[in-house]
Amino acid sequence: MGGDHAPKNEIEGAILASAILPSSVKIVLIGDSDKAKLLLKEKQINPDTFEYIHTTEVIEMGEHPTRALSQKPNSSISIGFKLLKEDKLQAFCSAGNTGAMLVGSMFSVKAVPGVIRPCIATVLPKLNGGYGLVLDVGTNADCKPDVLYQFGILGSLYAQHVHKLKQPKVGLLNIGEEPEKGNLIAQATYNLMKDSKDFHFIGNVEGRDFFNDKTDVIVCEGFVGNIVLKMAESFYRIIMKRGRSDEYFDRFNYENYGGTPILGINSTVMIAHGISSPTAFKNMLLQTKEIVEANLPEKIKQVFN
Repeated sequence: MGGDHAPKNEIEGAILASAILPSSVKIVLIGDSDKAKLLLKEKQINPDTFEYIHTTEVIEMGEHPTRALSQKPNSSISIGFKLLKEDKLQAFCSAGNTGAMLVGSMFSVKAVPGVIRPCIATVLPKLNGGYGLVLDVGTNADCKPDVLYQFGILGSLYAQHVHKLKQPKVGLLNIGEEPEKGNLIAQATYNLMKDSKDFHFIGNVEGRDFFNDKTDVIVCEGFVGNIVLKMAESFYRIIMKRGRSDEYFDRFNYENYGGTPILGINSTVMIAHGISSPTAFKNMLLQTKEIVEANLPEKIKQVFN
């Protein structure tokens, strides 16, 4: 029930995903089940394709996350996290209130013991046809060196088990390649990472390295990462507005990825743009299946425990 076009885009995205996902994967629609079934009827889709959890409350996009979760226990976000905590779901996806999704993750399924701060990561297309991972992209605006070090671990594990890279290259975003470059946080983080046995650290990387083959994972504070993400997404919009078509820049369309995982928690939670289209929801569900099959939360637990 969250997002700018709920529940229409969510339902249509679920329909698209269900046509691709194997029958062993069951999509559970959490929200106003009457509206969902009406939309499915209009699309001539068998309602038995999905499972339903009916809710009567909605957390609006502008509500205070913690207050909303406590005051609206029968919202789709609150119920989703309850089911996730009870292991009745293997993953939970939403385009609703991002703050509520983050707070719900921390207070229901909780962070993996040893993880200081969970974060959100995003993929960026590489010129060679592959993908790079950037984290954090918005959860933690200010980070200490030990938090950034852990982002290196989380990003490396994601690239290894989801992107199937044997030894992902991890770089620290900075204003120069030299160890002494950057602010005090960057310098201290470099000193922590340089002798790491937890991941393959290749040193500092610069803004020019986001789209080349130098690194597979780029670590940065959420403040910087979010700016980079929004700038990258604007490339696609600028190209479209200018009436151009380019195979590479088409891969910057957020719809291709659909959602962003929260890394470092005890389950799989995906956050989508509020403006998400049906195609974006479809791709988020397909990506979620990959993360669940990679058993990423368990892989993270094994490293941190």
